[in-house]
Amino acid sequence: MRRIAVTLLTLLALLLGLTSSPAVAEEKLPVPWSFLPTAVTGGASLSFSAPGTNDWSCKPSKAHPRPVVLVHGTFGNGNTNWQTYGPLLKNAGYCVYALTYGQLSKALPLSILGGFGSMKASARQLKRFVAKVRRHTGAAKVDLVGHSQGTLMPQYWVRYLGGRKHVRNYVSLAPLWHGTQVADVTALLNPVFGGEDSFPACTACAQFGTGSAFMKKIRKGKVASKGIRYTNIMTRYDELVIPYSSGRQKGMRNLVVQDYCATDFSEHFEIAADPIAARLVLNTLDPKRAKKVGCTVVLPFIGPLGANAE
Repeated sequence: MRRIAVTLLTLLALLLGLTSSPAVAEEKLPVPWSFLPTAVTGGASLSFSAPGTNDWSCKPSKAHPRPVVLVHGTFGNGNTNWQTYGPLLKNAGYCVYALTYGQLSKALPLSILGGFGSMKASARQLKRFVAKVRRHTGAAKVDLVGHSQGTLMPQYWVRYLGGRKHVRNYVSLAPLWHGTQVADVTALLNPVFGGEDSFPACTACAQFGTGSAFMKKIRKGKVASKGIRYTNIMTRYDELVIPYSSGRQKGMRNLVVQDYCATDFSEHFEIAADPIAARLVLNTLDPKRAKKVGCTVVLPFIGPLGANAE
């Protein structure tokens, strides 16, 4: 009788999974380290989310209590821009979300891409998206990781639309806190269209100018908002943020990838897939688990040669 009881208990334990068999680890998503062609071939459709992003059932862990919101750049979207950071952050245990903002009318070409509209309007879209993220995850605050326009536009939400209390880390790839000289030519055309807020096709492009009204509003008073940890990650080879040092801002942590790896030739686009920049981002989001920043040869657009630094 005793032998039968032991046998039954053993079978019950097996059925309930109470035996000491090892847990099966969640399969990791592949992380590409090349902006091209990955962003084009992997993220060409707006109907999809970047791998690892927008799982609305995800619940933040104790190790990573804040969800990460990815904010794309001009002519990007929540899919194309984040083929690297979606799976990278998901694999690291974060709840990751990416929106598309500032789209043109669906009747126009390139309507699957975003970042064209006024950054003031885009900031309102970001506000609604973060509210949705917080509602689904139960998190009081989020961490932002932005690229290009996605480093500047969110600050309008932070400063003027009540976003400051909802952000802890604000991490910027290829930031332009002082604007870019590339956009200064739009100032010559603004009178023709009735001002930068009416600039056609790409209103945000006119707002990037170093002397634009939008830039003056962002820079009014103290740029860095109290209670937010800002980190700027720049590349000396940035061809769109000119000078690249426009990404430096007093009151913020300012990093240049070439100070960590002289053979990193990432430019404005590849920095969004660069393994050296990625390690800096991971270390910033989770300093308690920081790892040494590696170094390898990273080519513009196409990424690292040989073993990557991550």
